[in-house]
Amino acid sequence: MEQTLKKFKEYYKRMKQYEQAGTMLAWDMQTASPKDSVDSKIESLGFFSTEKFKLSTSEEYGQLLSELAKTENLSKLDDGMKLTIKRELRDYTRFKRVPEAFYTEFVTEKARSEHAWEEAKQKDDFSIYEPHLDKIISMTKEFVHYIEPEKDVYEVLLDMYEEGMDSHTIDTIFEELKEGLCPLIKKITSRPEPDLSVLNGKYDVLSQKRVQDLLLEYIGFNFDRGTTAESVHPFTITLCHGDVRITNSYDEEAPISSMFSAIHEGGHAIFEQNISDKYIGTAVEQINLMGLHESQSRFYENMLGRNKNFWIPVYDKITEIHPQLKKVPLDVFMQAVNVVRPSLIRVDADEVTYCMHIILRYEMEKAIFIDNIPTKDLPELWNKKMLELLGVRPKSDAEGIMQDMHWSDGSFGYFPSYLLGSIYDGMLLEQIEEELGSIDDILSKGKIKEITLWLNEKIHQYGSLYTSKEVLQRVCHKEISARPLLDYFTKKYN
Repeated sequence: MEQTLKKFKEYYKRMKQYEQAGTMLAWDMQTASPKDSVDSKIESLGFFSTEKFKLSTSEEYGQLLSELAKTENLSKLDDGMKLTIKRELRDYTRFKRVPEAFYTEFVTEKARSEHAWEEAKQKDDFSIYEPHLDKIISMTKEFVHYIEPEKDVYEVLLDMYEEGMDSHTIDTIFEELKEGLCPLIKKITSRPEPDLSVLNGKYDVLSQKRVQDLLLEYIGFNFDRGTTAESVHPFTITLCHGDVRITNSYDEEAPISSMFSAIHEGGHAIFEQNISDKYIGTAVEQINLMGLHESQSRFYENMLGRNKNFWIPVYDKITEIHPQLKKVPLDVFMQAVNVVRPSLIRVDADEVTYCMHIILRYEMEKAIFIDNIPTKDLPELWNKKMLELLGVRPKSDAEGIMQDMHWSDGSFGYFPSYLLGSIYDGMLLEQIEEELGSIDDILSKGKIKEITLWLNEKIHQYGSLYTSKEVLQRVCHKEISARPLLDYFTKKYN
C-alpha cells in the first residue's frame, strides 16, 4: 500500500503539472496575449489538456485508484487523500467513457468560443458568437452523455458546480426568493432616486488600480501568494498552491465598478490562498463547490462592502488617490453603492436585483438543456425574460445575452451558484454576529481582518473537504434556507 500511495502521489503531481501549464496559458490568453498569438496558444492548450486527459484515463492510473480505494487501504489514508482517491476514482470512471479525440476538440472549441465571444461582444454582433455557442451547447450535452449516460444533463451540470445540489432544491429556494423580493423591489424602486451627479467625471485607470490594491490588502488578500492583471471580464484563477491570481476591468467613468470587482474577486482569492498547507497535493485544493466559493466573494462584496462601516477606516485614503471623491461625502458614496434599481448588466447590479439576474440565467439554462430551445432564439428569449423579471429590455445583444463570458467556455450550471452563495451569506452573517458581535462595530474599527480570520478558520482552511451543505451544518448548525438573506434585505431596505 505504501508503494502504491507513493506512485499515486507522483502520478497525480504529474497530472497537476500539465494542468498548471494549461492554466498559465489560459491566464495569458485572457490578460496579455497579442491577438495573432491566440491560435497557437489554443493549440498548445489543447495539447496540455489532452496529455493530462490521457494520464487521468490510463489503465495504470485506474489500477492505482482501484487499489487505494479498497476499504482496508482507504481507511489508512488521511482525510485529504481519502477525498482525493474517491473524487479521482469517480472522475476516472466518468472520463474513461469520453473519447480522446472528442475531449481534445471540446477543450480547443472552448478556447475558440471564448475568443469569439470577446470579439462578438466588442462588435455587438451575435452572429460571430452564435455558431460557437451552438457548438459548445451540443458538445456539452454530448460530454455529459458520455460521463453520466443514465442521468439528466442539467442535473449533472448543476452537481458538477455544486456537489449535492439539484434543480428541485434550487427551484424551491429561488421561488421563495422571488416571492419575497418582488414586492420589496417594487417598494424600493417607488422611492425617488438619489442625485449622484457629484460622482460624474473621469477617474484615471492607474488610480483605480491603486484603489484596487488598497482594498485587496485591506480585506486580507496576500500579495506574496497572488497577483493582479486586467481582462475583459474580472475573474480569479489558481495556478498552484501559493499562486492565486485575479483580474479586473476598468471604466474611467465608473470607478465604483472596479472597486467592487476587486472586493468580489478578492473574496474568491482569499479562500484559495488560505487552504491549509497540509492539503497540498490533494483534491482538497480544487474547490469545485462554486456556491460556497461565490458565498465568499459575495460576502465581502455585499455583506461587508455595501456596509457604510466598511468604508469609514479607508474612505479618506481612497479620496487621496481619487481627488474627485473629496467633494463626495461618504453618505452620498454609500447611496451610490446601495442604489437598488433594475438594470441590464449583472456584474453592475445592486445586491437585491442581482438575485433576479441569476434567476433569469438559471431559467435560460433550463430552456437550453431541458426545453432544447434553438441557439438562434436565445437572444430574444433573454430579452423577454429581462423584461419579465427586471422590467428592462436590452437594446443590444452586447448588453443582453453576450454580457457574460460563462457560456462561452461551457460553464453551464455555474450561474445558480452565485445566488446560492448569497443565500449562504445570509446564514454566515447571522453566525458571525452571534460569535464575534456586531458587524457594524467590527468594520467601523477597521478590524475587518478579524472577520477574514474567522472565515479562514471556519471555512477556507478546509478547501473542498466538505460539501456546502456540510459546511453550513458545521458552521451555522442549520439546513440551507433563504430566510436569513430575505431578513437581511428587509432590514436594510424596508
